[in-house]
Amino acid sequence: MRSAVGASIYTVRGMQYLEAARGSTGNNVIFVDMKMHFFKYEGAGNDFVVVDNRNGGFVPSREHIAALCDRRFGIGGDGLMLLEKGNAACDFRMRYFNSDGGEASMCGNGGRCISLFAAHAGVAGDRMIFVAADGMHSAEILARSGMSGVVSLRMAEPTGLRKTAGGWFVNTGVPHLVRFVEDVAVVDVETEGRRLRNLPEFVPAGGVNVNFVQVLGKDSLRVRTYERGVEHETLACGTGAVASAVAASMAVAKGVECFAIEVLGGRLGVAFRTDDNRFEEVTLTGPARRVFEGSFDVENF
Repeated sequence: MRSAVGASIYTVRGMQYLEAARGSTGNNVIFVDMKMHFFKYEGAGNDFVVVDNRNGGFVPSREHIAALCDRRFGIGGDGLMLLEKGNAACDFRMRYFNSDGGEASMCGNGGRCISLFAAHAGVAGDRMIFVAADGMHSAEILARSGMSGVVSLRMAEPTGLRKTAGGWFVNTGVPHLVRFVEDVAVVDVETEGRRLRNLPEFVPAGGVNVNFVQVLGKDSLRVRTYERGVEHETLACGTGAVASAVAASMAVAKGVECFAIEVLGGRLGVAFRTDDNRFEEVTLTGPARRVFEGSFDVENF
C-alpha cells in the first residue's frame, strides 16, 4: 500500500509500521513505499523470521505474525523475533512470538539465533547480554564461518520440576512435559503430543510443550518435540532440550551434568551444575545460521 506523507506511523491489516525512506512523486503528492526488511535464521532446523526493531517501528498484530510465519503463504518459520533496543544493563531486548502469533517468554534456539544476528548487525560482539520476557541472558559466539556460527546461551534456571502422570514437568523459560520412551522413531508425535499438550493439569500454564526422549547412553539423548504455539512437531526445541536433560539427570541419568542431544535438525549440547536438586549455570549450545534476507510488503499479507 502507498500512503501520502504526513503521518509517521501507518496501520494496514493490523500491522503498524514507519514510512520507508524511499518514495516517488506523482500529481504533486509524495508517496512512500511501505516495506519491512527481515532476516531468516535457523538453529538446528528451528527457523525464525527476525526483524531489527531498534527504531520501534514494527508493531505487528497476532494475525500478521501468523501470516508471516505461514510456510505456504508467508515467509515461513517456527516463530518471529524482534531485536529491540537494550539499556544500560544489556545490549538488546529479545521479543519472541510463536508461529500462531502469540508472544512467548523464551525460545532457546531463538535466543541463540538472535545472538548471532546481533553480532552480524554490529549490535554486540561475540559476547553479549540481552533481556527476554523470562529475564536476563548471556550468550557467546564460540565459532564463526561465514553467516554461520556456534552459539552458547545461558538459560534461566529451571523451576517446578516434578513427576506427573504424563512424565516429568519442568519450566525452562516456558513449560515442558518430558516423557521417556524406548524408541522416539515410532512415536506419533503429532497425535500424542497434541493430546498431552492439552491435559487439564496444564491448562493453568496455557498448555505445555511435549518432549519424547529416548536415552541413547549415560549422557546422550534423542529428543522429538511437539511445540505449543506452533502446534506441530519442530525439528528442534532449545528449551525442550534443556527440559529433557534436566529430567534425565533427575530420573534416568542421576548426577550427569552434560548431555549431547540429537534432534531432527541436528545436535545440541546442554550443560548445568546441580546443587541440592537445583539446576544452575544452564547453557544451551549448538549451531545457528543466517539463511537469507529480504523485504516484504504488507499488501501481500
